[in-house]
Amino acid sequence: MISALNRLVDLVEEHLGEEVDVDGLAKALGTTEYHLRRMFSSLAGMPLSEYVRRRRMTVAAADVVRGRDDLLGIAVRYGYGSTEAFGRAFRAVHGASPGDVRRDGGPLRAQPHVRFRLTVEGSTPMDTRLATRPAFRLIGHAARVPLIHHGVNPHIQRHISSLPPEEHARLKALGQVEPEGLLQVCDDLDPDATEGSELTYLHGVAVSGDTPTPDDLDAVEARAGTWAVFRTSGPYPQALQTAWAATATEWFPSNPWRLRPGPSIVAVLERADDFSTATCELWLPVEPA
Repeated sequence: MISALNRLVDLVEEHLGEEVDVDGLAKALGTTEYHLRRMFSSLAGMPLSEYVRRRRMTVAAADVVRGRDDLLGIAVRYGYGSTEAFGRAFRAVHGASPGDVRRDGGPLRAQPHVRFRLTVEGSTPMDTRLATRPAFRLIGHAARVPLIHHGVNPHIQRHISSLPPEEHARLKALGQVEPEGLLQVCDDLDPDATEGSELTYLHGVAVSGDTPTPDDLDAVEARAGTWAVFRTSGPYPQALQTAWAATATEWFPSNPWRLRPGPSIVAVLERADDFSTATCELWLPVEPA
């Protein structure tokens, strides 16, 4: 996976003015675009699309400062159809327009060329099991919320708090299959995992695939397949978020599995009354790499 990510970075450099064929590269390397984008975002700390934009504007800035070509020519060279579109992208990265930078020589904010290296430390113990499951259904109350990488997501918190206590008990009674108990389900996640992008969050339970969904509840389908199940314990949600990050930095690079499209699921097994600490299971859909 590390070599695949570095080949992706090289491809970006070779085609800064064109659309990068991530899917074609993924297939050539024996992986999937979905997994490649998710791993890049987790390890680089930014979506692939943002990295491409920053690199384009870093290299384009040199052409702007040199002043040998007009701004339209530079815009077209880096894949933009107009100086206006190029100017917006340029300002978003550098905080100044191309015209201002050409006149003043700055300010400029460079995005270095990323290289991935695997450091084998085993710093985060990973209590993991693999579960192969038939198709099942997740039913409950769903909402569209923005993705937040660190800390409690207030949008999810408000969604859960809006449900009356008796509804939590009703949902729990509807659960039939593993993962058991009330579940935190995230679906329709942007493969780049861009912070602020929207996802579907469902507060509910797991039932068999042929169980009808009550009219007042939403449903998320989970395809048959294998799941990597990571058990975490400690401060909530910090321990869970740390383990989630460690799946990308430590577990996936060291194991012959890759992410497949599907919901991610958190089952809370035990928790303090104030939810300051919790023991959880993180379920991620995987397939052989």
